[in-house]
Amino acid sequence: MRTTRFLGTAASAAIAATLFSAAPAMAQDAAAAEADTGVGVILVTAQRREENLQEIPVSVGTLGGEALQVATSAGADIRALSGRVPSLNIESSFGRTFPRFYIRGLGNTDFDLNASQPVSLVYDDVVLENPVLKGFPVFDLDRVEVLRGPQGTLFGRNTPAGIVKFDTVKPGKGENYVRGSYGSFDTINVEGAVGGQLSDTVAVRASGIYQSRGDWVDNLDEPGKNNLEGFDEFALRLQVQFDPIDALSLRLIGQYRDLDGTARVFRANAFAPGSNDLIGLGGPTTEFKRDEVRADGINFQNLKSYNLGGVLEYDFGAVTLTSVTSYWNAELFSRGDIDGGFGNQFAPTMGPGFIPFSAQSQDNVPSLDQFTQEVRIASNDGGPLGYQAGVFYFNEKLDIESFDFGAPTDATPAAVALQRQDSDAWGVFGSLFYQFDNGLRLQGGLRYNDDSRDFTASRPIDTRPGFLGFGGPVAPISTSVSDSVLTWDLAATMPASEDVNLYARVARGYRAPSIQGRLAFGRDISVADSETTMSYEAGVKTILADGKVRFNLGGFYYTTEDLQLTAVGGTNNFTTLLNADEVKGFGFEAELQARPIEGVEFAAGLSYNDTEINDPTAFVAGCGAPCTVLDPERTPGSNIYSIDGNRLPQAPKWTANWSLGLTEEIPGWDGEIYLFTDWAYRSKVQFFLYQSVEFSDDSMLEGGLRFGYRTDRYDIAFFGRNITNDVSAVSGIDFNNLTAMVNEPRIWGVEAGIKF
Repeated sequence: MRTTRFLGTAASAAIAATLFSAAPAMAQDAAAAEADTGVGVILVTAQRREENLQEIPVSVGTLGGEALQVATSAGADIRALSGRVPSLNIESSFGRTFPRFYIRGLGNTDFDLNASQPVSLVYDDVVLENPVLKGFPVFDLDRVEVLRGPQGTLFGRNTPAGIVKFDTVKPGKGENYVRGSYGSFDTINVEGAVGGQLSDTVAVRASGIYQSRGDWVDNLDEPGKNNLEGFDEFALRLQVQFDPIDALSLRLIGQYRDLDGTARVFRANAFAPGSNDLIGLGGPTTEFKRDEVRADGINFQNLKSYNLGGVLEYDFGAVTLTSVTSYWNAELFSRGDIDGGFGNQFAPTMGPGFIPFSAQSQDNVPSLDQFTQEVRIASNDGGPLGYQAGVFYFNEKLDIESFDFGAPTDATPAAVALQRQDSDAWGVFGSLFYQFDNGLRLQGGLRYNDDSRDFTASRPIDTRPGFLGFGGPVAPISTSVSDSVLTWDLAATMPASEDVNLYARVARGYRAPSIQGRLAFGRDISVADSETTMSYEAGVKTILADGKVRFNLGGFYYTTEDLQLTAVGGTNNFTTLLNADEVKGFGFEAELQARPIEGVEFAAGLSYNDTEINDPTAFVAGCGAPCTVLDPERTPGSNIYSIDGNRLPQAPKWTANWSLGLTEEIPGWDGEIYLFTDWAYRSKVQFFLYQSVEFSDDSMLEGGLRFGYRTDRYDIAFFGRNITNDVSAVSGIDFNNLTAMVNEPRIWGVEAGIKF
């Protein structure tokens, strides 16, 4: 009883929270006997089939559904997954509504609401393209899989860096449960799910989550105590599955999200000039306080989204036909004090530090509609030959409004900029594998991708004074981009012994062409051509010590041609797309999970990522703030700098995570006590394409702790997140002052749960 339950709850959560996870729920059920004495089997669907992680030629990190409870126990959002899988980084300048993903250094720092990313998020086989959709809350999941490297064959466009893949608990599967927690800053996290078979042919599952935090950041320039960083958010999911005959199943899905809170808190002059040390409101000699700011602007953020979809499967015997249909809709309204301070050089008082001008803006998505349809077939016979083939269609209609206000509390914008984007994409794909009698498995795939995008931007209103240089209204500007690209992959796995598998993979991925035209401050739109990535990787996946240890190691090298980069902010405070001739990256990922003795489980992960921009013609504007740029200037005094040879932004060279879980049965009690701790580390990151002293962070180390008692039905625990209260800058704003954004605070709390 003890070890089986240990794998499924506390220790598995600790391990999965640092990555290498105990097996997800499905894998736990399939390998319960082995789990009693070893690390068990991890089943993944990285290749749209349920397969043993150790036997596929793809670098995959997994997090089980229960394990996510650990990372999100303090009301955290999807950013809590950052660093829990080697080579994965997640950050946001919009808070909970706009996560930006990076895998192996490849990502996009663009904050505009139509920004494309080279990391795709796939939710139950549905790609979520717009970053506003990618922040959907994490709850009632069977597993999360992080697929590293190009995934252009089965998943298509905008996956040259990889995929973060979510699989929900399906109707008729999983346990019914309710759990709730209360922590620091009035943080509340309540999650639950209920369902089961209504009849022989109908099953349902309803699940939801509510997260809340009180305003805990005190704006010293507002009356009262604590004015910012609070939120209320809930999300619901309803699934109904029909199985009228053995060969046919239909699953209908409905999801809804509602977020009401404050926008990200920007902190004026939080960096000490000449260093990246965080400083207090009183200047370089004062202590930084995470719970204090001085700001004079309006701050709010509201997001609503919903989803309707259906998954139809029909088993023809030799093949299974699958149809996945999905519609998503979202609207967002977000306003913040961008300069992060009060007043400016033209006002009687200002601070903290020097504020050259007030900056307050609002970005809205009044309408976002995404429709996707995929139809595919997959072989069923289980023999040495297997195949998949299908077609995919994607359509997105996106409207964006950007407002610039003349004064911090103005209700009427001085300038209004509009964007309209219509995107269409379709693809045809096929994948084939063959496994020989000696265990060698060869596989390959090919996909044809066709993308087109129409874009119109304008600035119909601009009443700002002429001396500011914006030049008044801008008439509508339209442009279109399109491209057709072949992506492919070739891979092999070969067993070196019963418990050791070698693998190698070559893959080509791409990101579709992009358009950028946030005309609140500029007068032109910019275009980036498609980028293509060639990736080469090889590794070994092992089960050691009579099944007590899992150790996987892989190395990779990639080149990306015409990499899409975004010059954000800078002197002209404008977002501009550009293509770098080439970017190279190389590194490795190592993953370890061990159960050396009963009641003890240890996991650790390490990744190294080295990236370099190779383009002597690539130049970007330096910061408008008084930062210390380390790159060579094109001509003295131009404030235009070469980025040739620079690492990619938000790309730490080193990430590491580790955990330890312990459990012990209490004699005479029908339960056990447990304890685990989990940690995640990343090394230095730069925030922008240019390298500077101030806009960077040397390292971040966050740890968690959980101690509790549980039975087969009940669980009560004390927990802490970021228990050392690490304070690290995670992003910045460079056009006004030395503005910083920082990581989440330390949270202590208690949690209770029941299964039924």
